[in-house]
Amino acid sequence: MKDTAVIINELGSTGLDDILAKHLDRTIESQHIVDNTVLLESGCLCCTLTNEMADTLRDLFFKRALGAIPEFKRLIIETTGMADPGPIMGSLLNEPVISSTYRLDAVVVTIDSVYGINQINEHSEAQKQAAVADVLLITKSDLATEAQIQTLQTTLSTLNAGATQHQVTQGEIDPALIIDIGLFDNKTQQAQPTKWLRAPTQKTKGLIPASHDGEISSFTITLPMPLSYEQLEPKLEWLCTHHGDQLLRLKGIIHADDQADPIAVHAVHQTLYAPTPLEGWNEEQPISRLVLIGKGLDEAGIRNEMMRI
Repeated sequence: MKDTAVIINELGSTGLDDILAKHLDRTIESQHIVDNTVLLESGCLCCTLTNEMADTLRDLFFKRALGAIPEFKRLIIETTGMADPGPIMGSLLNEPVISSTYRLDAVVVTIDSVYGINQINEHSEAQKQAAVADVLLITKSDLATEAQIQTLQTTLSTLNAGATQHQVTQGEIDPALIIDIGLFDNKTQQAQPTKWLRAPTQKTKGLIPASHDGEISSFTITLPMPLSYEQLEPKLEWLCTHHGDQLLRLKGIIHADDQADPIAVHAVHQTLYAPTPLEGWNEEQPISRLVLIGKGLDEAGIRNEMMRI
């Protein structure tokens, strides 16, 4: 995990995580590098969020370019348990300077093995976080019973069948399970869209004690072929415009006749982001499909509209 920048974002007027990070034994060097940024002995850069997320991301990039801080190869944004993941992903994908410099690799969410079920059932933010995650880390597993962990795993699988799950004890986790697992392999730069898409094998629905229309669900739409992106894009814009409030995340792999390569598409709420070309990648049997995750989505209406291309 060396050569990693870490943004610490806390809720409340008095931060604790950054204080703990700065006082780990033999972890931190003797002085600050610049402003709110410190260099850890491990090679990680630790930055306490003091302004808007987008501003902090830009600041880190320009400070690195100017040599004010050391080079870093990846950035980890640590958020509070109350954070809505949508706006954070929006900043990463929609800001021109950020989208041209950073690439979203994965959303990793930690779930308390003892209290996770209650948090998911009682807090919409916890539901959203678990639903949009690429990786779910079940923490404090040494404090929970096997029955508690099994119930939590089943609930998470129902809520988000496409995410991988790992148990964590005393904070130990293999970094390979949570980094370089996104759309492109960081070492080879080769696209790995099928792994990134994490399409559920069947429609899933969250175990949330709310009205039917308020449930979080995910489903896959296989689009008709042949297909042109010129025809598909207005449909995706329609989807974001008319269902954006309920749309937590959309990911898709598209094989379009009017594109030189397959493309990956991504949307969060009302925003459809520019497609990413998957140069040098193809499938033996090209299938264009979309994975939608949302709360109270009109699945039948969306399916009907998206099939009319």
